[in-house]
Amino acid sequence: MQLSGARMVVEAIKAEGIGIIFGYPGGQALPLYDAIYDSGLRHILTRHEQGAVHAADGFARRSGQVGVCVSTSGPGATNLVTGIATANMDSIPLVCITCQVTRPAIGKDSFQEADMIGITTPITKHNFLVQDVQQLPLILKKAFYIARTGRPGPVVVDIPKDVLVEEGEWNYPTSLADLKWSYQPQSEGDTTDLQAICDALGRSHSPVLFVGGGLVSSDASEQLRQFVEKTGIPVCASLMGLSAYPTDEPLHLGMLGMHGTYAANMAVQHTDLLLGLGVRFDDRVTGTLQTFAPGARVVHLDIDPAEFNKNVRVDWRLQGDLKWSLGLLNAQASVGNISDWQASCRRWKEEKPLTYENSAEIIKPEAVIEELNRLTMGEAVICTDVGQHQMWTAQYMSFKQPRSFLTSGGLGTMGYGLPAALGAALAEEQSQKPHEVWLISSDGSIMMNCQEMATLAEEQLPVKVLVLNNRGLGMVRQWQRMFYNERMSASKHEFKLSFARLGEAMGCLGLTVERPQDLTAALEQARAAAGPVVLEVLVDEAENVMPMVAPGKSLSDMVFAGGDC
Repeated sequence: MQLSGARMVVEAIKAEGIGIIFGYPGGQALPLYDAIYDSGLRHILTRHEQGAVHAADGFARRSGQVGVCVSTSGPGATNLVTGIATANMDSIPLVCITCQVTRPAIGKDSFQEADMIGITTPITKHNFLVQDVQQLPLILKKAFYIARTGRPGPVVVDIPKDVLVEEGEWNYPTSLADLKWSYQPQSEGDTTDLQAICDALGRSHSPVLFVGGGLVSSDASEQLRQFVEKTGIPVCASLMGLSAYPTDEPLHLGMLGMHGTYAANMAVQHTDLLLGLGVRFDDRVTGTLQTFAPGARVVHLDIDPAEFNKNVRVDWRLQGDLKWSLGLLNAQASVGNISDWQASCRRWKEEKPLTYENSAEIIKPEAVIEELNRLTMGEAVICTDVGQHQMWTAQYMSFKQPRSFLTSGGLGTMGYGLPAALGAALAEEQSQKPHEVWLISSDGSIMMNCQEMATLAEEQLPVKVLVLNNRGLGMVRQWQRMFYNERMSASKHEFKLSFARLGEAMGCLGLTVERPQDLTAALEQARAAAGPVVLEVLVDEAENVMPMVAPGKSLSDMVFAGGDC
């Protein structure tokens, strides 16, 4: 069957079982958009290409499917770059279709030309420039396969306009199993260290599980739950791994690292065996590497061999999908009596729990998140932007199910949250029992992609946008207070913008809360609303995220409220 290149793209997306795509049209993309018109695909027209890629990312994180976004050439394609880098850092499967100038025009500084292969090579799992329409079906199949297998990640397929117009034979591969090519991901790896890991677990007096985003993306939360039930080993999490194991379980010690809990940090500093499951041992987690888990032997389970010994030296490893590797440990590993260690972890939780000084006069941001958590009971899908509100969310929200916490971890992308929440809400529409979708943002982050409020309204997606307005860049100001002698350079928002009215202007219900006694009623009103809501809460400008480990310090050197770094 003969199809145009544009029709091939549409049919490939449908063949992969994907029904929703995100994008923004333009000159070089018009052949593709003409094919989308009567394709049966649901196309979400965001108000900015960055919104499209973040929405595809949010859809992928929540649904577990590959997210797909489409752009035109030049600035349309380059506007995807931040979202591609965000997905790459957090291992999120995306296929980004960028439309390019015609093949004869490439390399001639043509109108709206950009070298997307050169630009995205460092921030993608792989990318393709399509030179022949007959190669397009195979390239698209490869793109989806690469994005979702092994360590997931974003793939860019750059397609010149004349390739979209040309016709070729449509022969979409059903499998790549017989293809002789270098990419051969393995879900099961070398078990050489398995017995040594089991022996170490049997000898350990104070083991800790450190879980990350890799465990969430591999859908291995059930295997983790079984392992914790079997062994009783306490759990701490990276920011990306918070939803991997229910945070309200007694053995969950909370988030590890710079703004982690006292219990999680102390447990890692006193453990004799640290098991990292799908983690990168990021600098925000470890503090100074020389003092990280000083008495521990380290076991690392990950699908990506490049992560072994990258930051933290490991003693034993299992490379492969975490369902496989945790399955092996569930079947073969056991621990001795660690009741004293469990008691120590409980004591650390009781000695220094997360706390703040509440007020009847001014709204504390922690109190807002605590109240939202009380109302949603850990059952909502929570998205965040980046900054203080992100850390308070990680500290004070609870998560009972995997894939219920969506945030930009590795890249720390302000402006991520609103379009990601849009994508998550569309994923929830496919669920038999949709969950509430909340975005927790701030006056700094929300302005970076606030245009997507209009997309929420147009699609009538019931996302609740909670803006904690402290009238400035909170995390920047916190660092300026602590490390720059309170020289508040470019971190204050002098103009008093009403985010509730901004939401109303874009078709959302707008609400504003200025007094602590009005908070609960406003949250309940937002929850009850049928469509999108922008709920602005004016919070304390001077509040810091605590506890904190200063840059270059050990996890043992935690500073609590009122302390100095």
